[in-house]
Amino acid sequence: MRDYFANHINLTKLAGKKEIEKIEDFGFELPNLPYSHSALEPVIDSTTMRVHHTKHHQKYVDKMMEVLDAKKSLKNKTLVELLKDLDVIPAKSREQFKDNAGGHFNHSFFWVTMSPETNQEPLDRLKEDIDKEFGSFQKFKEEFIDKGLKQFGSGWVWLCLNNDNKLMITGMPNQMNPYIAGCGTPLLGCDVWEHAYYLKYQNNREKYLTNWFKVINWKLVSKNYEEIK
Repeated sequence: MRDYFANHINLTKLAGKKEIEKIEDFGFELPNLPYSHSALEPVIDSTTMRVHHTKHHQKYVDKMMEVLDAKKSLKNKTLVELLKDLDVIPAKSREQFKDNAGGHFNHSFFWVTMSPETNQEPLDRLKEDIDKEFGSFQKFKEEFIDKGLKQFGSGWVWLCLNNDNKLMITGMPNQMNPYIAGCGTPLLGCDVWEHAYYLKYQNNREKYLTNWFKVINWKLVSKNYEEIK
């Protein structure tokens, strides 16, 4: 297995915009969204997307860069390499880096695994393996939502390919992800911090998670799965 995001990816910008060139990892800068702030409405409103992307995500980048600028040699590694080997980060800055670099990766990942092309479903090998592991796409969806509801407080719910090469759904606190936890390769992650949904859904996380399934970019997720499997 190879780490898809530690190598290169081809993404197509939606809404008529030009194709993004091959990207090495996610880099250390705030990425542009592959769609407009309003493109995911009515599932995710424009105000939430704008604040989430330009304020919350930007702050993670800024706090991450404080650590990287203090030890510039760290920039010779990719974001994924650093997340998988936090021991290379100076001990005094390790928690700051983990929280904020984790937030940067998670949000960069979150943006590209959503799409204005709604109501997609898994394709090809990913569809087959979801059916095999969870019984059906509907049962997978129910388990994913349930895991998100049971994630206490702020965090993420992830679909990943675990270290035994099997699909796994797991909830993780704060800005943790499968790379940091060392439990596998992320395929899909949903942000269940309240800032991701509170303006539109208030405390109704279940409605947010259910509607979020409408904007998953399963074409990209399925393509990624073919690359890493």
